[in-house]
Amino acid sequence: MSRIHEALKRAEQERAANQGGAMPPVPAITPVDAGAAAEEPASPAASSNSATPFFASPFSVEAMLTRSQQLEWKPDMATMLFMNGDDSGRGTEEFRTLRSRLYHLREKMTLKTLLVTSALPKEGKSFTSANLAHVLVRQHGRRVLLIDADLRGPRLHEMLGTTAGPGLSDYLQGKTDEFSIMQRGPQENLFFIPSGTGIEDPSELVGSGRLKMLLQRVEALFDWIIVDSPPAVPVSDASVLAKDCDGVLMVVRSNSTPADVARRARQEFPDQMLVGVVLNGTRDEAIPYARYYYETYQKKGPATKA
Repeated sequence: MSRIHEALKRAEQERAANQGGAMPPVPAITPVDAGAAAEEPASPAASSNSATPFFASPFSVEAMLTRSQQLEWKPDMATMLFMNGDDSGRGTEEFRTLRSRLYHLREKMTLKTLLVTSALPKEGKSFTSANLAHVLVRQHGRRVLLIDADLRGPRLHEMLGTTAGPGLSDYLQGKTDEFSIMQRGPQENLFFIPSGTGIEDPSELVGSGRLKMLLQRVEALFDWIIVDSPPAVPVSDASVLAKDCDGVLMVVRSNSTPADVARRARQEFPDQMLVGVVLNGTRDEAIPYARYYYETYQKKGPATKA
């Protein structure tokens, strides 16, 4: 007999005693246990929720590790600064500084998905994207996704020494899913989406809305997402891609990028989106203090660099 039924029966006995002029007995206070709660009828809301089946999210780290491709990359050691075994090589400390500054910015704004672009081709945006992704993932426990969204002149797959497809263009055309276009190489926690199959009209494809869907679905799985885009001045792709990102990092080449062209590229993005500018291709003598400080620091004793 349920406790609810017992309570109803006790109330009926008390009512009968009152009608006969006798004093009602004082009911005993009994503790409520889990069994009693389980016997109570569920509310309509609870009933509807309990009838809804539970499905685990298909966008999990386990699903990503299972379905992404594990490939043997053969990186270009001349451009991949953190894959040649020399942690003190030229340019490595500058990328660590860039990493630190991005983390400082992250304290003031939402910054996870970062678009890397330039004003013109051959200014070093892909070089910056690839090495920035590598220096970010070298921190313990950080997971990074590198995306080659330059569908006009993709270079990241050549720098990493891997295949160009299946990749982003195939996903944007609805031919495949998110994890089928992801690659993993020798470096733990670094994932890569190559450009994919060559297409006729990239601008229409990048503006289709599927890139936004891709980023929304996988964003929670990564600490950083680095998107390498086409140059900002010759084509409109970069400004379209930037709408789906948190910030823009502009790369200009020292003694190469015309100032007026750099200003035009800058105007393609809202003020609040431009998080910084990387000056690429500087000579050693152009940064004597930074070079001197780093070499002096290294001489003080061996240190493991992230």
